[in-house]
Amino acid sequence: MSEQPKRFVAEHEVIHEDNDWTHNEWLCRPGLAEAERLLMVRARMKPHHCHPFHIHPHREEIIHVEQGRAEQWVGEEHRILGPGEVAVIPPGVPHATYNPFDEELVFHAILSPGVLGDELACDPDPCDVSDAEPWKSIRDGMTPCRLLRDDSVG
Repeated sequence: MSEQPKRFVAEHEVIHEDNDWTHNEWLCRPGLAEAERLLMVRARMKPHHCHPFHIHPHREEIIHVEQGRAEQWVGEEHRILGPGEVAVIPPGVPHATYNPFDEELVFHAILSPGVLGDELACDPDPCDVSDAEPWKSIRDGMTPCRLLRDDSVG
């Protein structure tokens, strides 16, 4: 007998993990739900932290702010997004999420496709471009932010 496709994810099934930028709660990804075309994560970013400039070479992304405010960059354009607001990011476009504020930022990141073919899956994703210009200096003079991995240093 074949197993039924998993179409619902209960709170106790959510996958919790940290990366260099955020505390993540995976709500939809392959292996968690029947989803080959979608990824969805609820990300919690501490005050004065960031996910610096990066690209997803083969995925488009939506950033949806649930709580707090995000200094959201898409290419060389940025906006302060509040709850309910969205940024749409095409594949391969450098983007970054900064939280220079004193409150936690909670946002959903929805990416597509969820599964990349073998020929595309070998490309780094996300691919950090924060050390390349203009991304390295585009925020000069703005409130600096840090990475989660920096919290354990010093």
